[in-house]
Amino acid sequence: MRRIGVLFPATADDAVFQARLGVFLQELAILGWPIGRNMRIDVRWATADANEIRRHAAELVALKPDVILATGESTMPPLLQATRTVPIVFPTGFDPVANGYVNSLARPGGNATGFMIAEFTMGGKWLELLKEIAPGVTRVAVIRDAANTGGIGQLGVINAMASTLRVEVTPVNMPNADEIDNALAAFARSPNGGLIIVGSGAAIRYRELIINLAARQSYPRSTSNGSLWLMAA
Repeated sequence: MRRIGVLFPATADDAVFQARLGVFLQELAILGWPIGRNMRIDVRWATADANEIRRHAAELVALKPDVILATGESTMPPLLQATRTVPIVFPTGFDPVANGYVNSLARPGGNATGFMIAEFTMGGKWLELLKEIAPGVTRVAVIRDAANTGGIGQLGVINAMASTLRVEVTPVNMPNADEIDNALAAFARSPNGGLIIVGSGAAIRYRELIINLAARQSYPRSTSNGSLWLMAA
């Protein structure tokens, strides 16, 4: 009997992560690993709270699984702090070399490997794309998870590009729904604004709230992938 640990930065009723888990289990069964016959799975729904993610990461490692599936930038650092021996697979890594998850793309080394969906320098491209969509934008709110190392790197690149494009950048943290609501309402009081939402577990958790708030403030939306939205007005 093999044991797989899964750590999600979401709640158990999150439709997106439930769908991902369903496909994961389906493919395991197709490959000859159905639950209960030769494989056991332990899923932890850690929400987007950093303390909860650390707690669940430690719990999963204590179960001594054969491998851990870690989704989201917020889950990798706590897991790597908890173990350097249990294999960890990340399906949506953001610049894993810069974040210290692997030694290199060619030879990951250590106990982590997975898939890279983007790297930090793309942050500058996002800002360029936003200006292309709406040339009149002079102010950009970058909504990010301050505890997410990937978000910090993305913001740094966006800030570096901002002076070239003559854009003022305002970081907006997203620890909870109320702060996101208040920050976007305050940002919308002045004209020529745009939004960039960098990828993180919190961005996925609050995706519907952010989209609804942007619609309320009349920001036309352009979606580039599942973890990034560019919005401008």
